[in-house]
Amino acid sequence: MTEIPIPGHALHERFLRGLALSPTRTAIRVDADSLTYEETHELALRRAGGLLALAPKGPQDGYAVAVLAEKSLTAYVGILAALYAGATVVPLNPLFPAERTRRMLAAAKVSTVVADATGRAALEATGLDLPVLEEESAAIPLEFPRTVEPSDVAYVLFTSGSTGRPKSVPIPHSANAHYFALLDQRYDFGPDDVFSQNVGLNFDCAMFELFCAWGNGAAVHAIPPVAHRDLPAFLAERGMTVWFSAPSGITFIRQMSGLSEGAMPTLRYSFFAGEALLCQDAADWQAAAPRSHVENLYGPTELTITIAGHRWNPETSEKRAANGVVPIGPVHPGHEYLLLDGDEESEEEGELCVSGPQMTPGYLDSSDNEGRFLERGGRRYYRTGDRVRQFEDGELTYIGRLDAQVQIRGFRVELAEIDHTARQLPTVENAVTVTRPTPGSELELVLYYTGERMPAATFRRELAAVLPEAMVPKTYRHIDEFPLNSNRKVDKKELTRQAAALSEGRA
Repeated sequence: MTEIPIPGHALHERFLRGLALSPTRTAIRVDADSLTYEETHELALRRAGGLLALAPKGPQDGYAVAVLAEKSLTAYVGILAALYAGATVVPLNPLFPAERTRRMLAAAKVSTVVADATGRAALEATGLDLPVLEEESAAIPLEFPRTVEPSDVAYVLFTSGSTGRPKSVPIPHSANAHYFALLDQRYDFGPDDVFSQNVGLNFDCAMFELFCAWGNGAAVHAIPPVAHRDLPAFLAERGMTVWFSAPSGITFIRQMSGLSEGAMPTLRYSFFAGEALLCQDAADWQAAAPRSHVENLYGPTELTITIAGHRWNPETSEKRAANGVVPIGPVHPGHEYLLLDGDEESEEEGELCVSGPQMTPGYLDSSDNEGRFLERGGRRYYRTGDRVRQFEDGELTYIGRLDAQVQIRGFRVELAEIDHTARQLPTVENAVTVTRPTPGSELELVLYYTGERMPAATFRRELAAVLPEAMVPKTYRHIDEFPLNSNRKVDKKELTRQAAALSEGRA
């Protein structure tokens, strides 16, 4: 094989490193189908040539390629091909409502789509006329991946927005270069590791799974939903060594009797991110995977996947926990951060604000920047909206959200977006969404509304046509009027109390 030039900052150079380490080993496996590093590389070069043949002519701010596909070889090769082409990758969930997908394609200024059969149907439902890459394109393959600048955008991801539309977050190659360099120092991943690919490709944590593995010549295995019913057997059959999921998945695996002592002996690392990890869940997982380092990773999309991490220690972690939640650890080296208590900085507790190389340059729609960034001391900080407590050694523990943003099954949700969407229904006058706890570590959405009473099934169907599944409330409560607090505002605390009472059967 021709020697491959490996740049120092591009995200796709992670794959090139893996190619040099493990040319004939498995790079990606989906069910019974798999591709080696060499096969994946050749396919990606061929499809990158096809993407460039479809690229718009003339001056462009950046070539954006959407990967609209389920977890499939088409999707994984498509992500790499777009990066090889020097394009910005926009991974999207083909099962999202058509209107939401249409908005995201437009917001990211997508010019070309990589799609499987499900993605093609999803694209057709949007009504947009965008070219779709043919997998057997006759275009000339690239000889080498195209070079990119550190400031070029590697990928764009979308988070829930309070205005009723998703917010677009661009992450440059330089942010990923800093991030993965830190991970290379922290972990001893190698070609013999087998990584799970468990989260949706539209979540930033999928980049952790893919490029941690590919940067070390390891294999990535897509996790089918059925595997969770007997996870220990699946992990043993695959020889899996690195697991990644949202913490809420632990509850289901426990219910399936998958957390018995020593049940997952092959795991070396177990990572959890996307929502609060409970101490009891961490302890149970550690008992089931006794040879594994169990880590709680923290970070909003705007700070490139994760910005802090805490390794579970049964003797010390719980002592630093707040509300039974595992600490989130220290902020990554190379970053500045401050804790904001109101308008004043605090040494002990406050909203976590972070500045540094992993921070996004700002949302694609600059109007979304308002209130999310802070100028202080000549530096620009991202306001996470998370209240944390700091210990003397710099480790942080999570206290809670400052706003109406929550995590539902790892999906970041602005409650205001659900309210906004519900208010668009002709029979709804006003709507307020709150959360209630479930017997596990997961939160559940409860929507209170005024106007005409509507069957819950109808309400769910109407919202599901616009919102992702994780954002569709499970419970709907019609009320004549909202309770008000002393400031004559809707008393969300009272609604939250009522929702909790529903969980306990007292309402």
